[in-house]
Amino acid sequence: MILFEYPFNERVRALMRLEALLDRMMFFAKPGDARHHQVALAALFDLLDATERTDMKGSVLQDLERQRNVLQSLRDHPSVDPKTLAAMLVEIERVITNLNAAGKTGQELRANEWLSSLRGRLAVPGGGTQVDMPSFHAWQYRSEAQRCADLQRWMSSLMPLQAGISMVMRLLRETGQPTDAVAPQGAYQQMLAGKTYQLLRVWVDESADVFPEISANKYMVWIRYSSQDGEQRPQPVNHDVAFKMTLCAL
Repeated sequence: MILFEYPFNERVRALMRLEALLDRMMFFAKPGDARHHQVALAALFDLLDATERTDMKGSVLQDLERQRNVLQSLRDHPSVDPKTLAAMLVEIERVITNLNAAGKTGQELRANEWLSSLRGRLAVPGGGTQVDMPSFHAWQYRSEAQRCADLQRWMSSLMPLQAGISMVMRLLRETGQPTDAVAPQGAYQQMLAGKTYQLLRVWVDESADVFPEISANKYMVWIRYSSQDGEQRPQPVNHDVAFKMTLCAL
C-alpha cells in the first residue's frame, strides 16, 4: 500500500515538510559516499531556511504541552492503561525538556562561517564543485568516519526539534482509525459535519497504479484518482478505486 497524507492547515503542512527534510538529512548522513553527504548538507541548509523566519520550536512546544495536559486528564479513566499512559507522559516530558534546553533552532550552524559560505555556494546550481569551493572538495576527501562525525555534530542542534516534530506527528496520526472506502468512477466525497480535522491519510494499493489528488476543508473531503505514465499529464481514471482512509485530529 502507498500512503498519501494531506494536511488541513498550514501548521501541519509546515510540520510535514520539516519532517521530510529531517528524514532526508538523517538518511543521507549515514556512512556512505561523499556525494550522499552533500545531499545531507543540502537538506540541512533547507531546514535552516525553513526555520529561519518561523518559531517552529515554540509551535511544537505548544502542541506537546497541550497533549500532555490532555493525557494527564485521562489518568483516572477506566479504559486507559496506566502503564502505557505513564510511559507516554514520560516520553513527552523528555522531549519538552530537551526542546526547552535547546537554543534558537540552528543558531550555532548560522554562526559557523564555513557552513554559511557553503550554504550560499550550494544554493547555486553546481556551486559545490571544487571550482567554487575547494575547501568543500577537500572535506569530501576526508575519511568516511570524519565526515560522519562532522555531520552528526552539525545535526545535533536540530535533534531536539526533530524529536518534537516526530512526537507531535505520531500523536496526530494515532488519533484516527483506518476505514475502507471506494471512489466510484475514481471520485470520492465525504461531508465532515462540522468536525475539525488536521490530517487526512489515504492508502492505495500499489498495483492499482493510481494516485489521489486531494482537496479538503472543514466542510468536506474531495478525492479524485488519476494515473500517470511519466510521459503525459495525469489523467483521471473512470473506474472504481478501493482505498483506506483515516481522518486525524489532536
